[in-house]
Amino acid sequence: MIFVTKADGEVTYVSPEWCAFTGQPASAAIEHGWLDSVHPDDRETAANFLRCAAEKQSEYSFRHRLRRADGSYAWVAGGAVPSFGPPDHTFLGYLGSLTEIGPSGSEPMTAYGSIGRFVPPPTHPATAPGSTLERVADHLLIAHGLIEQDHAKEMLPVLREALFTAGRLLARSMTAPAAKDRVH
Repeated sequence: MIFVTKADGEVTYVSPEWCAFTGQPASAAIEHGWLDSVHPDDRETAANFLRCAAEKQSEYSFRHRLRRADGSYAWVAGGAVPSFGPPDHTFLGYLGSLTEIGPSGSEPMTAYGSIGRFVPPPTHPATAPGSTLERVADHLLIAHGLIEQDHAKEMLPVLREALFTAGRLLARSMTAPAAKDRVH
């Protein structure tokens, strides 16, 4: 599930996978509406952590329970990479992803977040494929997480530019006339 945020942390885009998984329409998920799909015991942790990450303008990873469309909960892992643009390398927001990691919300885990490198977990087999652009964004996020493991840091500026472009195009797609249940 792909998402895009503004610098203040408000969500501007959620992929159709979010809507299918949670049953929440994209129009309800924007801004901070996505928190309604987070387990009540994890909401405050998620909101506070993400506010802190946005203040630091840093990559992050987090884990929490997310309500499925059928009302049950599943553990998801996610994270995001910041986007910067002109003028003066201004922080614009995040491009990130979420992946189901646990079959139910009852496993003995806790919600948490960490500031630093974001390495996306493998895509869950039950996650339906998204648009080509969403799949590209997902692969770019995975590549970004793997770069340091291969000691190829000189590729980071090009990869970050590609992530910025993918996030911009995803956010723009929500304003396209064909986007029925997406709002930007």
